[in-house]
Amino acid sequence: MTHQTTDEIYMQLALREAKKAAAIGEVPIGAVIVRKGVVIASAHNQRETGKDATAHAELIAIQKACQKVGGWRLTDTTLYVTIEPCPMCAGAILQSRIDKVVIGAMDPKAGAAGSLMNILQDHRFNHQVQLTTGVLEEACSEAMKAFFQELREKRRMQKETAIINQKNA
Repeated sequence: MTHQTTDEIYMQLALREAKKAAAIGEVPIGAVIVRKGVVIASAHNQRETGKDATAHAELIAIQKACQKVGGWRLTDTTLYVTIEPCPMCAGAILQSRIDKVVIGAMDPKAGAAGSLMNILQDHRFNHQVQLTTGVLEEACSEAMKAFFQELREKRRMQKETAIINQKNA
């Protein structure tokens, strides 16, 4: 039996959230916010189901955590997220004063915690965030790859079905 670190344990919870997202056709990203060893919020992407461009896992988790603690300052908290936050989410992380972000896999196309830019540690802002990356990276990355591979396959099948239906019409 392998020993899991605390970061790995919480990232597993974020991965569970990501799987919930995939199960409803959402991009599989999950987020968990922890304060003093207690999970105070968890969420997964809901952009498609909510028809809301801002319904990212991180933002929903931040909203839930703020409600739980009764305020907007989420000091003494760590956010675990399966994929590197985008600029919008990175901004919300700064604004909510989260102290640390633990990332599963980086996002070279939209990441704002080191890939395209690093909003979370930009010293021009009045708050910076401690970062840990690569926690359960393979599992987090694989969840995304599998989701998009399946999505491409579904679209290919739909296209083929449409072509067959046109020929038969």
